[in-house]
Amino acid sequence: MFHVIIPARYASTRLPGKPLQLIAGKPMVQHVWEQACKSGAATVTVATDDPRIVEACKGFGAEVVLTRADHPSGTDRLQEVVSQLGLDDAACVVNVQGDEPLIPPAVIDQVAANLLAATDAGIATLAEPIDDSETLFNPNAVKVVTDHQGYALYFSRAPMPWCRDQFANGPAPLPKDIPFRRHVGIYAYKVSFLHAYVGWPASPLETAESLEQLRALWFGTRIHVADACQTLPAGVDTAEDLARVRALLESA
Repeated sequence: MFHVIIPARYASTRLPGKPLQLIAGKPMVQHVWEQACKSGAATVTVATDDPRIVEACKGFGAEVVLTRADHPSGTDRLQEVVSQLGLDDAACVVNVQGDEPLIPPAVIDQVAANLLAATDAGIATLAEPIDDSETLFNPNAVKVVTDHQGYALYFSRAPMPWCRDQFANGPAPLPKDIPFRRHVGIYAYKVSFLHAYVGWPASPLETAESLEQLRALWFGTRIHVADACQTLPAGVDTAEDLARVRALLESA
């Protein structure tokens, strides 16, 4: 059994009021909620810091909680929500971002099942193969390297693993026998991990790379990583992204 929490903040530098932007006649957060409800989750809860989103969610029947607005990270917000919901330390929570209206329910089920099976992990997440050097060398594409059991060794915005001879003169065609992988930003957490996380200071690696998951590795939490069972469509960050998703859903 697992629970889904959908963080939905009103403030967005590039797209203000993003969760309430209409797509095919529904606010974006409703599309995310409907996709999550198609998963095997026992509960689906929207977490927001804005009363306008609370009212919208109540309008379409979603469970919703109002959180503080001053959390330093999304993980801190999740910890407040699991505390409000009274979830047990052993419970599994999947974080589904409120700007992913096309997220496949099967992927939500997959990351939850992986965490429940990986009893020594505090987090599970997903990845996808990289087959071009442009993605590998793009700092906006986060790379992940794992051990033979599928546990993360490191996440980075830099190209990794670094093929010394192949990349001696810069980007080059990727060797076929090296598992280059791009991290896909969906997470399942054990509630006990969330309670521990909020008591840890930011780590130097996290600060350098601007990647929250490096705090977990720094403090010894194991992170299980598997390739996603389905491709995750890009989320909505900009007005251009919104227009693309509207075109897809309004023509369906």
